[in-house]
Amino acid sequence: MADTAMQIGELSRRTGCNIETIRYYERIGLMPAPPRRGRYRSYGAADVGRLGFVRRARELGFTLDEVRALLGLAAGGEASCAEVRVLAAAHLGDVRARIADLRRMERVLADSVRACDAGQDPGCPLIDALYAEPRLPQTAR
Repeated sequence: MADTAMQIGELSRRTGCNIETIRYYERIGLMPAPPRRGRYRSYGAADVGRLGFVRRARELGFTLDEVRALLGLAAGGEASCAEVRVLAAAHLGDVRARIADLRRMERVLADSVRACDAGQDPGCPLIDALYAEPRLPQTAR
C-alpha cells in the first residue's frame, strides 16, 4: 500500500467527493477509518473503489442506510444478488413515486403560470393554488 498511499485531498480529487463528506462517511461507518501517517489519513486503491461505489449509489438516490446495506451485500458475492434486487426494486418504486409527484407539481405550476399569463383572476393563481385544499390521490379500485 505504500506505493498507492494518498492523503484525503487526493482521494477527494480522484473520486469527486468533498473532503468533509469523506470525513462524514468515516464517522458514520460507510468508509473505514484509514491508517494514519503521522497526523494525515492514508488511503489506498480500495478506498478509491469503495468511495466511488458510495458516491454512485448516492447519485442514484439510495439513502445512507441503503448504501450501507448494499456495501454489506457487495461483500457477500453471488448469493446476495437476490437481496440486492429486492433493495433495488423498492428503491425503483420510490423513484417512480417521486417522478409522479414531480409530474403533479409540474401540472399545478404550469396551470398557475397559464392563469397568471391570462390575467383573468383578480388575485394570484399560484398563491390561490397554494392555499387550496390538497387533492388526495385516488386509490386504485
